[in-house]
Amino acid sequence: MGWIAVRKCNLASFTVGLARVLIIITATAVAIPLGLAAQEAPKTQDQTGQNSKPSEQAGPENPKPPGQSESVGDHVSDAAKKPVEIFNLLERKSIVFPDIAANTQALTPVQKFQLFVDNSVSVNAIMESALGSAIGQADDSPTGFGEGWNAYGKRFGSSLARGASGEFFGTFILASALHEDPRFFPQRHPGLARGVKYSVRRIFVTRSDDGREVKNVSGLLGPLLGESLANAYWPDRNRTAGDTLFRYGLDLASRVGGNLLREYWPVIYRRIDRTAPAAAGR
Repeated sequence: MGWIAVRKCNLASFTVGLARVLIIITATAVAIPLGLAAQEAPKTQDQTGQNSKPSEQAGPENPKPPGQSESVGDHVSDAAKKPVEIFNLLERKSIVFPDIAANTQALTPVQKFQLFVDNSVSVNAIMESALGSAIGQADDSPTGFGEGWNAYGKRFGSSLARGASGEFFGTFILASALHEDPRFFPQRHPGLARGVKYSVRRIFVTRSDDGREVKNVSGLLGPLLGESLANAYWPDRNRTAGDTLFRYGLDLASRVGGNLLREYWPVIYRRIDRTAPAAAGR
């Protein structure tokens, strides 16, 4: 009977995890056509940053002040060798994906800590936890949380805590110690096949503080440490090594879908930013 219960729990966890991945894939499928429709070469006014306020400072999410910057394109290692125009359509800090890079300047440990905080409370993190918890509630997974609104609160809170723990270890602790850049550097012209390949590759390869491509140790170990720490407050029956590794695998799969959304978010954001004033003027 115990084996049957464990098997049913793993099946429920797989269902929830698959549903989460499908949500991300569906959102990506909707977002990509919008991104392709909006994608165009940035105008001179946008490249020079004339619309940016002079008082704004460069940071992990903010663009550099007027002037050219280095590329954040697919050949990240070449960015440190020669300055080219930055593919930057975000004129303000993104509250959806704070880890999208707007410049190639190395982050200080303090900035990496701030990025960890921003990622933990971003719109993306909250929406993913809310949707994932709703699916888990409907499927009663993990079974140790039970049912009802109180159980949903536990699922939602634990999901946010797991994400924040992974960000703390990966984005701040390990990235600072190993001198890795935890940000996502979008390609200049993302195509579908190329974007998928690049999104998968960025799971295993990242950028160092000095501009080289290195193994993404912080990005791989961070979520694993976060899921291991989650066993301190996860239901007793769901704390096995198999459950921990299963959740870790789902974290990496979800990250691929998230990277694909990050690829197209600058052009999607630009389209939204353009249509909003037009709608307000009607």
